[in-house]
Amino acid sequence: MSEARVERRLAAILAVDVAGYSRLMGEDEEGTLAALRAVRRELGDPKIAEHRGRIVKTTGDGLLAEFASVVDAVRCAVELQREMIARSAVVPEQRRIEFRMGINVGDIIIEDGDIFGDGVNIAARLEALAEPGGICLSAAAHEQVRDRLDLAFDDLGEQQVKNIARPVGTYRVALASPSRATSLAAAPALALPDKPSIAVLPFQNMTGDAEQEYFVDGMVEEITTAIARLPWLFVIARNSAFTYKGRPVDVKQVAQQLGVRYVLEGSVRKAGNRVRITGQLIDTTTGAHIWADRFDGALDDIFELQDQVASNVAGAIEPKLRRSEIERASRKPTTNLTAYDLYLRALAQSYLFTEEGHAEAVVLARQALAIDPSYAPAAAMVGRCRGHQRFQGWRALSADDVAEACRLARQALETERDDAETIWQAALTLFVLAGEVAMAAAALDRALALNPNAAHAWMGRGFIHARRNQPEAAIEAIERARRLSPFDPYTSFYAFNIAAAHLAARRFEQAIEWAERALHDQPRLVSAMRAKVVALAHLGRLDEARAELGRALAIDPKLTIAGFREYAHFLGPELLQLVVTGLRLAGLPEG
Repeated sequence: MSEARVERRLAAILAVDVAGYSRLMGEDEEGTLAALRAVRRELGDPKIAEHRGRIVKTTGDGLLAEFASVVDAVRCAVELQREMIARSAVVPEQRRIEFRMGINVGDIIIEDGDIFGDGVNIAARLEALAEPGGICLSAAAHEQVRDRLDLAFDDLGEQQVKNIARPVGTYRVALASPSRATSLAAAPALALPDKPSIAVLPFQNMTGDAEQEYFVDGMVEEITTAIARLPWLFVIARNSAFTYKGRPVDVKQVAQQLGVRYVLEGSVRKAGNRVRITGQLIDTTTGAHIWADRFDGALDDIFELQDQVASNVAGAIEPKLRRSEIERASRKPTTNLTAYDLYLRALAQSYLFTEEGHAEAVVLARQALAIDPSYAPAAAMVGRCRGHQRFQGWRALSADDVAEACRLARQALETERDDAETIWQAALTLFVLAGEVAMAAAALDRALALNPNAAHAWMGRGFIHARRNQPEAAIEAIERARRLSPFDPYTSFYAFNIAAAHLAARRFEQAIEWAERALHDQPRLVSAMRAKVVALAHLGRLDEARAELGRALAIDPKLTIAGFREYAHFLGPELLQLVVTGLRLAGLPEG
């Protein structure tokens, strides 16, 4: 006896569900069911019938429909979503019913009025990829409609979905409410503020799991909050940036509408219990991508992962934004420079790490202060440059130089209460030039309370710990700085300070290793050379120590034991003695 023949046919399948159904039912079960029944009765059933579709089955939070034409299926889905957006305009946000839809075309099996097969399963998986109020299509469905409908589509690439062996090519309908799109498009361009400006756009949830939407949105909110701690940035509020959620965006148009120069965008993908977050920072005035990176993590502790990514993103993009702003200021005519522009030019000169560059940085910072005597970043920069000049032996600082640097550092601390970047520079000036340990430590605590992602403030804290013979605390702080800003202009200082911490702990081999890392990035860093000399000397490798000392003396020929003792007064007594002994063993003159 032969089995009944299986009935198959090619069809377009529309899968629909309600985003956040469990939450809606938990808040108001009867109201949610009544609203869903009304939507089906007044909108869903008539629209599907109008486009020659058949409702195969319904569930509590969705339905499955079959169409003979993919064009009909997509038209039906688009009209349904647009009608739902219009209906939701008068409903409180937390009570809105939003559909997610997936459309596929493929071979299906028909049995007792129901439909089965991969064609159906893929439509259901695409629906799970869609954002609330959105529609996702398979590549096969997109091929059938791309030239037949006046719609735009975003290519989401191949997606690995549950229980489907091969990745599914996926497209998203670029769908927006006509009234919303019109109002945004018609919005006039806003003038740029007088400081760097940035908007963090909603990240795309490409996990295939709509339940992760809150995680993605929460992470963007954390990133926005972290970046907003940088007072030299103008950061668009989260609510304004989220106006663009679920819409394809032209970053240049967004920047004009929000009045910002920079836009940060990204996406989140999921594989098993791990997620990959990608981000990119765009200068919308040039279209240049000035930073891009990705972060991988486990979903075991979502909130910890949010914090980690937000911290890493904020720490990574800060130096990139500084670089971009420096380049912008360097192109500006000298007849039209503000205190901020002069400060940026001074910063660029200090990054060169040359004797001439630091001298020029002091000149530019003073010019900035002549325009705005209360401009704290310029005031703090004078002291930082003076400290480097002393470390490197580039300039024998006079009593007036030191007094001016300390006066400006105190002024910066009094004037600037919110900028961690200014505070750490002023704090280290007072520590190095005046030996004010308690004040410097308290100022760095304040900087890190204001912005826990301030990499340079963590470096400053590590600097002080290392010099006060607290090596483990020093390494912990500097490693945090390195994680926050792995491509920082001060990378060599991170390495040198770890070398100094190992030196304080008498771990001489590690001190040499880290000193060499610092010298690889900055071959003329005399402080790293001295650390290496001391470590080599204490290991009994005196020939190598003398050779390294010779390289240091070629840059700082006036270095002596007496001179070192004078300017290294901020070192703890034990560490000072350790360093002096090592320099003496290597043959440094007494004075």
